[in-house]
Amino acid sequence: MAVMHEVEIVWDDLLDGFENTDPEIVYFLDRDTGEVFSVPVDYEDDAFWEEVENNADQLLPIPGFDYEQERLLLHEFIKGVTNEKLKMILERTFVGKLPYGRLDEILSFYPEEMERLSALKEELVSDRVRHWLEEHDIYPSGLQL
Repeated sequence: MAVMHEVEIVWDDLLDGFENTDPEIVYFLDRDTGEVFSVPVDYEDDAFWEEVENNADQLLPIPGFDYEQERLLLHEFIKGVTNEKLKMILERTFVGKLPYGRLDEILSFYPEEMERLSALKEELVSDRVRHWLEEHDIYPSGLQL
């Protein structure tokens, strides 16, 4: 039976880890203390990496916001767009045909859609965090999940 860990975790720090898009940075959660910290993937301290390896149940790498997560977010977002012209532009951008520009540039003309995308991303990331914590039997004290 898995041991349940109740720890105090700073939610914003945990979100930073889950929203990390930099493949050169890895975030960890210390499941005993609740501390979230990051190091460069090429951090040249063999003793540190040995400690991470020897304490794999305690020092958990936090999955960042990778290409797959971004595609899932954009797919869900585009499904909810009601403006047909904008939807067409986004769909073409999503599949890589005739790129019209970066998403934030396109949505700068549609502030309400930019807001909806931001809310959707927050919801997606929060769900990922909750599931990840449950998978690792971590129950943060004092957090509203």
